[in-house]
Amino acid sequence: MAFLELNNVSKGYGFGPKRAEVLRDINLHINEGEFVAIVGYSGAGKTTLMSLIAGLQRPDEGTVTLRGETVTEPSPDRAIVFQNYSLLPWLSVFENIALAVDEVFSDWPADKRRAHIEKYIAMVNLTPAREKKPNELSGGMRQRVSVARALAMDPKILLLDEPLSALDALTRAVLQDEIARIWADSKKTVVLITNDVDEGIMVADRIIPLSAGPGATLGPSVQVDIERPRDRRALNHDPRFKVIRKEIITYLLGQGGRPKASVTRKLVLPDIEPEDLTIPRGLVSGRLSPIRRREIKQETVEVE
Repeated sequence: MAFLELNNVSKGYGFGPKRAEVLRDINLHINEGEFVAIVGYSGAGKTTLMSLIAGLQRPDEGTVTLRGETVTEPSPDRAIVFQNYSLLPWLSVFENIALAVDEVFSDWPADKRRAHIEKYIAMVNLTPAREKKPNELSGGMRQRVSVARALAMDPKILLLDEPLSALDALTRAVLQDEIARIWADSKKTVVLITNDVDEGIMVADRIIPLSAGPGATLGPSVQVDIERPRDRRALNHDPRFKVIRKEIITYLLGQGGRPKASVTRKLVLPDIEPEDLTIPRGLVSGRLSPIRRREIKQETVEVE
């Protein structure tokens, strides 16, 4: 039995003809200690998938199990790091992490909780900033606080919901290395949601593409059998990196790409005739502006 299992999971929103199917027939098996990246389009349903694993939502069909137990609600066993940091602005780095630690380990003595918090602040290299508030931190530092807070809960599985997508390229690269290092130290089971194929190859053991919606489903799993630690400069010249990248992108652009459809419509043009510029001005009724041909009327006038 796998550590985390999703079996025939489907999820949609709405009712009747307005119902939108987001995920369809999701089957996912993850082993304990494995780092898995799920890569897909924006809007394909990646966050919905993460919410199902976290217990924030229930599937319409199928089951989500962790160590054989059905996931029915949120739990400290499944810590999630969101894209938008989710830090309380009036609390310091230490206090934001303490908020989670005090809740999960309320039976620990204060000294033990304090040492535990300090350990994870040091793990993400934020000890010099432990007393700073979120508005005094850069985006990358705020995300480190979010990662430290999640890890300090000692979860069975760490869920990363596009945690680096709001960062600039250089900061993102630094934090990718940090996440890979932290995973190597903690050996937690990690599920990363991302829309960046290269990011998945950089940090994960395995990459699974998610097809475009509606009714998104998981594509074939690809093992990232590249030696760790990974050097992003060396990866660009690694033949295996190129093969993995091509396989994922080919799926996303092909079988897993956005559905294409052709629509045939009858186009009815309005009955509008352009004005005739060849007719001299003043020819009809003393009008100075151009007119349309159908506005010209021939009349017979008898003069005595």
